[in-house]
Amino acid sequence: QIFQPLHTLRAAEKELLPGFHQFEWQPALKNVSTSCNVGIINGLSGWSSSLDDSPADTITRRFRYDVALVAALKDLEEDIMEGLRDTGMEDSACTLGFRVMIKECCDGMGDVSEKHGGGPAVPEKAVRFSFTVMSVSIQAEDEQEEVTIFTEPKPNSELSCKPLCLMFVDESDHETLTAVLGPIVAERNAMKESRLILSMGGMPRSFRFHFRGTGYDEKMVREMEGLEASGSTYICTLCDSSRAEAAQNMVLHSITRSHDENLERYEIWRTNPFSESVDELRDRVKGVSAKPFLETQPTLDALHCDIGNATEFYKIFQDEIGEVYKNPNPSREERRSWRAALDKQLRKKMKLKPVMRMNGNYARRLMTMEATEVVCELVPSKERREVLKELMRLYLQMKPVWRATCPAKECPDQLCRYSFNSQRFADLLSATFKYRYNGKITNYLHKTLAHVPEIIERDGYIGAWASEGNESANKLFRRFRKMN
Repeated sequence: QIFQPLHTLRAAEKELLPGFHQFEWQPALKNVSTSCNVGIINGLSGWSSSLDDSPADTITRRFRYDVALVAALKDLEEDIMEGLRDTGMEDSACTLGFRVMIKECCDGMGDVSEKHGGGPAVPEKAVRFSFTVMSVSIQAEDEQEEVTIFTEPKPNSELSCKPLCLMFVDESDHETLTAVLGPIVAERNAMKESRLILSMGGMPRSFRFHFRGTGYDEKMVREMEGLEASGSTYICTLCDSSRAEAAQNMVLHSITRSHDENLERYEIWRTNPFSESVDELRDRVKGVSAKPFLETQPTLDALHCDIGNATEFYKIFQDEIGEVYKNPNPSREERRSWRAALDKQLRKKMKLKPVMRMNGNYARRLMTMEATEVVCELVPSKERREVLKELMRLYLQMKPVWRATCPAKECPDQLCRYSFNSQRFADLLSATFKYRYNGKITNYLHKTLAHVPEIIERDGYIGAWASEGNESANKLFRRFRKMN
């Protein structure tokens, strides 16, 4: 009985083979085959090109989304069963009502060239799309409350971040990117309408999936949601504020944008029902001028928020060293000398090498009181030094709130004080740094000041939904690519 050829193995034995799980969808997924044992497929499969489409000449490989989710759930089988036992739910009673939260990330990466490979010629850029199972909860038939039985302890680790699709595409090449992600979006939409029947702990159980695309940097969000690029006057992917308004009123904004609204606005942009001029029309749709393609969750990406704000502080430091508030338009040379002085000081005192583009590690080292003290040695006026230190103090009070995986537990005091701190921060900027924030403000700084409390109120945390897991997995991808 045991030594049977593979193709005759019974279902029970197939369950034991790696990567093979029997599952079904009710109702069956639209336009997706029902076979379960599908491995890595061509990333363009599922995308029917019409005759006049130019075929997408790109190499892309992916898992079928439902198969990948099943594999991820089966990996968590022990944790889920243990969670059921811990909550004292009789596990044979719980076969219905499981809800799975999925975080989706997608990020482009530059220069993945083979140093001396003889492979096919591909663009030197790649895009990775991945997902993380954030939590599994259950609502028993007779219970009102939903009980969470599994929460991903390290939502930003590359270990919990499962790759779904790898493509050699430039993330700025909108046409190719949407062609490759199209089938994924279609499968995801089909899964929203259906439930998965999968054996867990030896019994078939039914799961519903909720997808939240939060692991995108601002560039990707704008591209997916049909907004203008990040230099636009419509500064925010969460609200309709213009740059001038955001600089005027730094704190009081609420989240208004959503995927559905972006779709409606695109229709208005496309049809121009009121026959307005381009400027009037653009103001009506608040900068939505392309078709939103993938639904993202309006949130703030904690990693890029860090980086964006550190870049801003780096510039403030330069301006303060050169006392720009006295001399509003310095020459290129002067600016260069301040920057050199700043870099030299940071290198000498903080062992911080200057970087071409701000990265997460540099940002973490720069945004400390220690670094600020070091910079203040170069700032001539005493009161400006005090203000700089105060700014950094406030920033460091605010930062844990959008970095923490669970702010209510990890930093409840800072969470309570956030609105107060951000108001104070904004007052300092508009009073002391008027030269910098007169009618302009950077995108991430606006989000940090205006939107954090609201997002936390809605989701409970920001840090856990960040794109870090995907970013660190990019590093691994680079490494594997070099080896092969």
